[in-house]
This record gives sequence, structure tokens and C-alpha cells, in this order.
Amino acid sequence: MNDNLTIAILGLGEAGSHFANDLADLGVKIIGFDPNPKRVLHPTIEMKSSNLEAAREATIIFSVNLSSVSEEVAREVFPVLDASKIYLEMNTSSPDKKIAIFEMIKSTCVKYVDLAIMAPVPPKGIKTPFLASGNGAKTFQEKVADLGLDITVLSEEVGEASTRKLLRSIVYKGVAAVICEAMEAGRKYDLESYIREQISSVIGGNDGLIDRFVEGSKTHALRRMHEMEAVVEMLENQGIDPIVSKAARQNLEKLL
Repeated sequence: MNDNLTIAILGLGEAGSHFANDLADLGVKIIGFDPNPKRVLHPTIEMKSSNLEAAREATIIFSVNLSSVSEEVAREVFPVLDASKIYLEMNTSSPDKKIAIFEMIKSTCVKYVDLAIMAPVPPKGIKTPFLASGNGAKTFQEKVADLGLDITVLSEEVGEASTRKLLRSIVYKGVAAVICEAMEAGRKYDLESYIREQISSVIGGNDGLIDRFVEGSKTHALRRMHEMEAVVEMLENQGIDPIVSKAARQNLEKLL
């Protein structure tokens, strides 16, 4: 049992439940809250009646929700934040929203981490690669050092981790959207083998990767749609017209 850590997981959907269960398996005391929990959770996880109550006893707080509720969650837990706690803003949001949440809670002196999840959570769970920035990034890395997490600390600048994640998303989700559309067209014209050859010639001859792009887009369409909305927001804030990213988002909506 890791007696030095009590972690609150706020949001127990696919990512949050994986993180909670894996950390509980590692002997960490986990406190959780989700307004509509649907996943099977480790028997040692202590469920609370609100985000506030879950955060009250925790030394580290994982906010793993949709971007649309991330500010609401931060406001709810504000009364129990202080300098002894680390708040991880893990939602796929634009850098500006990550900064806005930091500005909202920084008067509490809580240590804040912009934590970007850099790969699909299954199959690695809590061992999924993370990018971290913010004034609490280094402290967080040190606190969980004996758990074997894959954390790369970038800087104390809130927004740097989320910026890098979303720039990567332009590439990966854009490529996925092209592959999904090309495969749909290939099937309609009864030329699936031909279109697979064309795609494979671009992505290095990895035919299995085509299926992973297509199936991953379908399975995670809602989450990735929100991710691309964050990309669009980020780019528009920089004066860029995100034509391709908007199209990638529309493609994901079609897959719902």
C-alpha cells in the first residue's frame, strides 16, 4: 500500500476508470466521483457524493471530464484547494481554457498541472504517456515517481502540454479522417483492395494500421470530436482558419 498518496479521480468514464483501477492496483488510496458511474471499479475505491467531497481528502486531484464541464468542476472543488494539493487538469481543452482554469483557482495556491494524455488510454492505462506543464508539474512527477508513470515535464507554463497534444491531434485525426473517407468511398465503388493499396503506399505499407485508424475513429468518435473542437478553438485564437480540422471534426460526428 502506498501510504503517502491519496488521489481523487473526478470523472470515471473510460480514461478515469482505467486510471483509478490501475492506481488502486498499485496500492494507492483512490477516492472517486462521477455523476453517472457506469464502469466496474476496483473494490478499494471509495466513492463520494460530489467532486467537492472527493477532492477534500486528496493530495492529488485528477480532473478527467469533458472539456465542457472542466471549469464547473474546478469551481466546485475551489473551497478545498490549498498549497498542499496538486490539481491535474487532464481534460482535452484548448490551452486558453487550461489557463483560464488556472487563473480561476490560483488564489488557493494549489499546485496546478496541465496534463496531456498522449495516446489512447487502453491498453496502457495509467502507464499511458503524459506531457506535463505548469507550476505543479515537477512536484507531481516527484510524488508519483515510485509508481512508474510515463511523465515528461515540459515547463512551468500552463498550456504548453495541451498545445503540443492538440498540434499532434491535427496530424493524427486529420490522417484518420482521410483514411475513413477513402475507405468508405472504396467500399462504395467496390474497390476496397485498390484504396487500401493507395493508403498503404502513403503510411508505409502497414495495412493493419488502416483498420486501427478506422476502428479507433468509430470507437472514440465522441471524445475525439471534442478533441478536434479544442483544436479548432486553439487555431482560431491564433488567427488560423482550421479548414481541415473542422472537416476532421465533422467526420467524427458522422461516425457517432
